[in-house]
Amino acid sequence: MATLRKFFVRLIVIAVIAGLGWLVLVNYSVIFSKTVIGEVVDVQRVELPVALIARSGGELNEKVFSFAISIKDTKTNELFAATSEDRQWAIVQPGQCAEAVYLPYPPWELRKKDTFFGARLVKLYECSK
Repeated sequence: MATLRKFFVRLIVIAVIAGLGWLVLVNYSVIFSKTVIGEVVDVQRVELPVALIARSGGELNEKVFSFAISIKDTKTNELFAATSEDRQWAIVQPGQCAEAVYLPYPPWELRKKDTFFGARLVKLYECSK
């Protein structure tokens, strides 16, 4: 009876560890995101061919709202760049200040290691100079 109990305890421990590992794998970018606060250096709309604009059903493709964003961190003077499909970036102008969350590519995507694929605008405000 004791060996059966040990077996089930070990099985539960392995299941919990596997579940936690799966959660980290699925949510890696959110867990290891970086918040950047600083001045917006540039925001560019990524131009795409017209063929990508509409898909079946007449819905707009999210790629139409792609932006390339660069923010200079006020603490470190480091420039952070990312792409985003967040429509909020359409109103952002260079020279404004912003708080943005940058989502990194996971380390198992070796060709994109140490780069960011998403920038989520949290707060936009005028810089005080």
